[in-house]
Amino acid sequence: MRVFNSSPPSEAQTRTRILQAAQKLFASQGFDGTTTRDLAQAAGVAEGTLFRHFPNKKAILVEVATGGWVDILTDLLTELSEMGSYKAVAQVMRRRMWNLHKNVDLMRVCFMEVQFHPDLRDRIQLDVITKMTDVAEAFFQTAMDKGIYRQTDAKLVAKVFLGMFAIAGFSNNTLMEPNASPQEMQQMAEGLADIFLNGVLAKE
Repeated sequence: MRVFNSSPPSEAQTRTRILQAAQKLFASQGFDGTTTRDLAQAAGVAEGTLFRHFPNKKAILVEVATGGWVDILTDLLTELSEMGSYKAVAQVMRRRMWNLHKNVDLMRVCFMEVQFHPDLRDRIQLDVITKMTDVAEAFFQTAMDKGIYRQTDAKLVAKVFLGMFAIAGFSNNTLMEPNASPQEMQQMAEGLADIFLNGVLAKE
């Protein structure tokens, strides 16, 4: 009988485990309340291994926050580029909300820690939010040029759109109940999309 020994994790897998452990701990205990020993234990690595991958704990925080948002940005770019109709906002909204809903730990880390780390806030603003806004602005400007959306400030429209799905994604105990079902997410997305596209004023 042959015994197959599982190979040790690759450097990339170890790095991912560290980041996943950090995201959970930073979300539940805060950055200052989490020690490198906590991180190493949660990731199942030696404390020295942490510092082989990251120079310090702050670098782990920055990577958790920006790396997670880059994934969200990539998903949004893909979604917008594949959107079959400029009116299919509910589809995009639902999938983006579900994505953020699944990343509630990331959202919590970002909202919590940017208050105490101006350099982290600046990095997220530069690397993520500005790029997301620019892409969404170009998308909405194209729709305005085609006469599908009324002519208005495309950058402002982009910020409203991104703000709506960000708040909806971080909506546990605010807009939605915890552990909302896909059906409830669908209803929320359709409602937000309707308000986004049609406003709230009765048509005269």
